[in-house]
Parts: sequence; C-alpha cells; structure tokens
Amino acid sequence: MRTLLVQGAISAMTRCKNKTDNQLQWAQQLRAKKGLQKASVALANKMARIIWSVMANDHDYVVVN
Repeated sequence: MRTLLVQGAISAMTRCKNKTDNQLQWAQQLRAKKGLQKASVALANKMARIIWSVMANDHDYVVVN
C-alpha cells in the first residue's frame, strides 16, 4: 500500500505543474526545497492520513479550495 501511495504521489507531482489545488501547490513548493523523492513521500503520507480519516470517521472526501 505504501508503494502505491508513493507512486501515486510521484505521478501527481509530475503532472501538476499548472494546477491550483492547495495540496499540490504545497507539494510543488516542498519539491523545490527538498527534491522529488522526499516531497513525494511527504505527499503520500498526507494522502494516507486523509484516507485514514475518511475511513475512520465515515465521512465523504470534500475538496475545499
């Protein structure tokens, strides 16, 4: 599961250069500071925490910009 999350984060970061999503903008700023690998693992961790929260609290995922 961890590998899939990291691969998804790498994919999202390489394709999100012109996106205005807050989470992806945060990841791009982190990528500029720390590099692709560390930023993608951080984004994967953030996604895992969101997934856990949605599942544990039985909520729908809502994107807020």
